[in-house]
Amino acid sequence: MILAVESSCDETAAAVVKNGREVLSNVIYSQIALHTEFGGVVPEIASRKHIEKINQVVEQALDEAGAGLKDITAVAVTYGPGLVGALLVGVSAAKAISFATGIPLVGVHHIEGHISANFIENKELEPPFVCLVASGGHSHLVVVKGYGEYEIIGRTRDDAAGEAFDKVARAIGLGYPGGPKIDRVSKEGNPDAIHFPRARVADSPYDFSFSGLKSAVLNYLNSCEMKGEPVNTADVAASFQKAVVDVLVEHSIEAVKEYGYGKFAIAGGVASNSALRGAFEQACAENKIAFYHPSPIYCTDNAAMIGVAGYYEYRKGIRHGYDLNAVPNLKLGERI
Repeated sequence: MILAVESSCDETAAAVVKNGREVLSNVIYSQIALHTEFGGVVPEIASRKHIEKINQVVEQALDEAGAGLKDITAVAVTYGPGLVGALLVGVSAAKAISFATGIPLVGVHHIEGHISANFIENKELEPPFVCLVASGGHSHLVVVKGYGEYEIIGRTRDDAAGEAFDKVARAIGLGYPGGPKIDRVSKEGNPDAIHFPRARVADSPYDFSFSGLKSAVLNYLNSCEMKGEPVNTADVAASFQKAVVDVLVEHSIEAVKEYGYGKFAIAGGVASNSALRGAFEQACAENKIAFYHPSPIYCTDNAAMIGVAGYYEYRKGIRHGYDLNAVPNLKLGERI
C-alpha cells in the first residue's frame, strides 16, 4: 500500500495505490482557476496554495481508500523535476509523515510517474515498450526497458508540445490552459486550412522542435492583421494542432518500428488530446502496434501515477533519507 504525494506544479494531489496497479483513491486539488487570470502558473502562488491544501488532500486520500497510516507500506513523493517551491511542499509533507511514523520514504521522478500511469488501466502492459511523454514541460520519446529503466531516444530542442499549445492558444485569444481549449475549438475548424511547418532535426531523427511552428502561427496572425484579413480561430487552432500531431505520430511510429517491441504508450497532459489519441489509434492499427494510453484523469498531474512508480521503486529496494530535497531539473533515470 503506497501513499503518494504530488505537488510539482499547480495540482496538489495525494493517492493510495495497492500493489502498483490498483488505485484505491486519487485526490486532486487543481489551481487552474487561480492561475487563469495570470495566463499561466505563478510559482509563488502555487507554492502557497500547496501549503494550504497538502494536509487536506492527504487526509482525504486516506479516508477514500479506507486506510490509515498504519496500513501504509511506503510514502512516495515527487521530488523532481518541477517548480522548486511547489516540489518542496510535497517533499516536506512526505518526509514529515515518514519521520513521524517510521514508514519508508521513496522519492519518485515526475516523468517516471507519467509513464507508469499506463500500468493502472492496462494490467497486461509490461516493459519493454516505447513511450511518448508529452506535457507542458516535456516532449520525450523513451524506451522503457524495465520498471524504472529508461533510455531517452528523443527530446525537444526548444519548446515542449504542451508549451507550444499554451503559447499559441494565448496568441489566438483562447487563454490558459491552452491544450484543452485548442482541442475543443479545433473540432470546429479545418485542419488543412493552413499549412504550418513540420520540423525535423537532421542529426537526431527522434528529436522534436516546436519553436518554428509557434513562430509560423504568430507570423500568420501578424500577416492577417497587416492585410486587414479576418482570422478564423478554429482553422488556425486545427491546423496548428494537426502540425503538432503529425510530428509526434511520425517520430513515435518510426521509433517503435526501429526498436521492434510492437508496443507503444503515451503519457503526460498532451496525451489527453483527442486528435492525438485518434491519430495514434489509426497509425498503430495500420502498423499492427499495440497502443496503450491512460484515461485523461491519469494524463494530467496526479498522485496515483506517483504511487505506481513508487511501488516499483520500493520493490527494487529504493529508499530515501530525510535529506531528500527537491530537484527542479532532475533528469529521467537520474537518482539522488
